[in-house]
This record gives sequence, C-alpha cells and structure tokens, in this order.
Amino acid sequence: MKKLVIYLVTAAFLSFGFSNVTSAAGNTYTVKKGDTLWAISKKNNVTVNQIKSWNKLKSNTIKPNQVLKVAASSQKTSAPKQTAVKAESANAYKEITVRATAYTASCKGCSGITYTGINLKKNPNAKVISVDPNVIPLGSKVYVPGYGEAIAGDKGSAVRGNKIDVFIPNKKRALQWGSKTVTIKVYK
Repeated sequence: MKKLVIYLVTAAFLSFGFSNVTSAAGNTYTVKKGDTLWAISKKNNVTVNQIKSWNKLKSNTIKPNQVLKVAASSQKTSAPKQTAVKAESANAYKEITVRATAYTASCKGCSGITYTGINLKKNPNAKVISVDPNVIPLGSKVYVPGYGEAIAGDKGSAVRGNKIDVFIPNKKRALQWGSKTVTIKVYK
C-alpha cells in the first residue's frame, strides 16, 4: 500500500510539478505535432528569427516534444531599458520597392505548405508573402499596400531580388491582383 501511495504521489509530482514550473516561467514552449515556427512565433508575439536565434536553429525544422525558448532571458536591472528599445523599434522599418505578383495554394502539384511550414490550405486567410530571403529575411513582418500586413513565410524559384508573391487563396482574385510595382515596409 505504501508503495502505491508513493508511486501515485511521485506520478502526480512529475505530471504537474515540472509542467507548472515550465509554464510559470513562460520562456519555453514544447513543440506539438503540426506546429510551425511561424505559428509558435505568433502565439508568443515574437519573430521566427528571434526563436531561431535563441535556440541556435540553422533551419526552420522543428520536432514534436522539442523544447524551444520563446522569450529572451530577462534581467531585472535592465528591464525598463529593454521596454523603451522595443517601443522605438516597433516603428522601425525599411522601405523597398518591389514587383508584386500573386499566387495560390490550389495549383496542380502545389502542397499548400510554405517553406517555413505554414499550411495555406488549412489557413486560407493567412497573410503570407513569398520573398527572396537575401532581400527580405524569412519570418519578417511586412506591410504591402493593397494587401496589408503579412509574414515573409515562403520563397519560390521565380522570386529573386526585389520581387514578392502575395498569397491569395482564390485563383480568380490572384489573377486580378496581376503584377504591380509597390513600395513595401519591412519591419526590423
């Protein structure tokens, strides 16, 4: 009987004790099946590049049960300064003039999964653009006139230099977008 009680107490501690410590800290996230860095970054209000940097990731590949840091280490003495810097940098951006075309996830042979793992077929309202990562880093937040705020979450073989492709779920509307020159804002 004592062994059973000890076993149950130990099991309860292991089940609840450690998980509460992790969630209380709020600095880590355990990857679940189907998660993407983009989705995790949105849940935690950070960028994909920040998550990759904090976890020393060289690619966008993540695995179930992998524990990721989703917040920077905080230091109590410098917290006010960090807050002030964040407020200033939230408005910082660079403008780039690009040629913008549109694409859909419903073409023949298209998987609907972006390079960063966003499932466009399951998320048809996602605002995602395809970029040349040498010009616009993947995971960047971008404002495109006539489209709105989007995430640079894909890259394509035809997207080179100052060119972007905006995701539009409907083929007719994607064709209506056409090809246009726009000045976008890439937030830093």
